[in-house]
Amino acid sequence: MKPAPFEYYAPKTVDEALAHLAQYGYDAKVLAGGQSLVPMMNFRLAQPSVLVDINNINELFYIRENDEGNLCVGAMARHNQVETSSLVADRAALISDAMPHIATVQVRSRGTFCGSIAHADPSAELTAVSVALEGSFLLRSQKGERWVPANEFFVGLFTSALEPDELLIEAKFPALPERTGCALVEVARRPHDFALVGVAAVVTLGEGNRCRQARLVFFSVGDGPVVAHQAVELLKGKELSPESMRAAAETAAKRDVDPGSDIHATAEYRRHLAGVLSFRALTKAYDRAREKG
Repeated sequence: MKPAPFEYYAPKTVDEALAHLAQYGYDAKVLAGGQSLVPMMNFRLAQPSVLVDINNINELFYIRENDEGNLCVGAMARHNQVETSSLVADRAALISDAMPHIATVQVRSRGTFCGSIAHADPSAELTAVSVALEGSFLLRSQKGERWVPANEFFVGLFTSALEPDELLIEAKFPALPERTGCALVEVARRPHDFALVGVAAVVTLGEGNRCRQARLVFFSVGDGPVVAHQAVELLKGKELSPESMRAAAETAAKRDVDPGSDIHATAEYRRHLAGVLSFRALTKAYDRAREKG
């Protein structure tokens, strides 16, 4: 298959890119890594009449720490840059956990971190990770800019808060509290496939190894990242044990997620995986948090 005809622009500044997006609106698509967009265009699942290629905008290629100690990832930072970044590993180990699960080495050499976020695939690791890490995204248009928290950014299946005239400029992640451990686990039918179910866990310990804060976020079980609110409420303020973490995992599977069935797995099997993977993720995150103590 070949894509439908389109006009092509390769701006060298953010302002030029925003001008094209303002002019063409819904008819335009932003091309970053192209690892999702180009196959969709080839199958004509997406038929934009205009492509705005941001690969020539040098100011968007960065991974850095800002003055407040937040980890900042620019729109054109590629997956392999994020995967091998010592700053990312130090500041947001959960992201480092997630990167090897994303597609293949070849895809990660071209695909971009923020491109995956903007695509808003409910089966993508980075959607859940950004919510678990309480990240936020800088969206800019000719009318101004705004920060959108990750838990408000993903609004539906392949749908985000990003307006057609806006460009996702940066993903920002706050520094994690002391004695915080993270983990991401998933199950896929084959290596490099999208996960049947996956979960990201963040655990912060207080005095006596009691759970001060916890977050549990699923992917591939709904139209976007699914936060297990009821499960983590069982853990807060309690000393973590295999029994308490297993109870939280069971609650997550029974009450927090409502997966569907498809050709890859039944809803019942996905619910079973949600419980098993929750327990594994919580255990690993708890062990890592204790190591930091």
